[in-house]
Amino acid sequence: MKLITISGPPSSGKTSVILKLIYALKEKGVSQIGVVKFDCLTSFDQDRYTEAGIPVEVGFSGKVCPDHFFISNIEDAVKWGVKSGFEMLITESAGLCNRCSPHISEIPAVCVIDNLSGINTPRKIGPMLKFADYVVITKGDIVSQAEREVFKFNVRQINTKARIMFINGITGQGAFMLAKHLSEAIEITTLSDMHLRFTTPASVCSYCTGETRIGDEFQNGMMKKMKFQVTAGGEN
Repeated sequence: MKLITISGPPSSGKTSVILKLIYALKEKGVSQIGVVKFDCLTSFDQDRYTEAGIPVEVGFSGKVCPDHFFISNIEDAVKWGVKSGFEMLITESAGLCNRCSPHISEIPAVCVIDNLSGINTPRKIGPMLKFADYVVITKGDIVSQAEREVFKFNVRQINTKARIMFINGITGQGAFMLAKHLSEAIEITTLSDMHLRFTTPASVCSYCTGETRIGDEFQNGMMKKMKFQVTAGGEN
């Protein structure tokens, strides 16, 4: 079975891209495809997969870090895919945190980002963009050619090696090329001994274990504090 990880900020069009990608893959003869949707609190994307006749499983991280939830469950997801007889399994990350890093070494990694998020957005996104093999830019039909080029340039500044492509989530234009590349992914039966491409967000503190009170006396464990300088004038 082949595994593909797809990440991206909220509302960037990940589900639409995946649906068009699956259609293109089936056109290429890859018929048995499943999806695992990782989210935080709720999701309705599974309804779209079900309507399209695509097997899907959904997991919610709740109060747990989405990355930690992903890495704790991805091996079980692979086992589900193998037992189900899938030729390819696609995982869709929560898309909650721009710091997320749900990409695995040797496994094709896709980051979906949209033109409407602002031309500087690529500079605000961390490992899920920087360490992706493929960066898919969506909603390019809504902006000008100049805006598309500036946005693409900013993506290239962050990730100098990824293949960048534009995909229309409505028409599917561009999805066939992505399908062509992803169909060449390696075959796996397990992720044992493989590694994440980048570390997950790390923190073990009192708030991780349920503390809700605010104040230094309640802040224990791994904490990161800001340094504030008083400006001239005292209270400003």
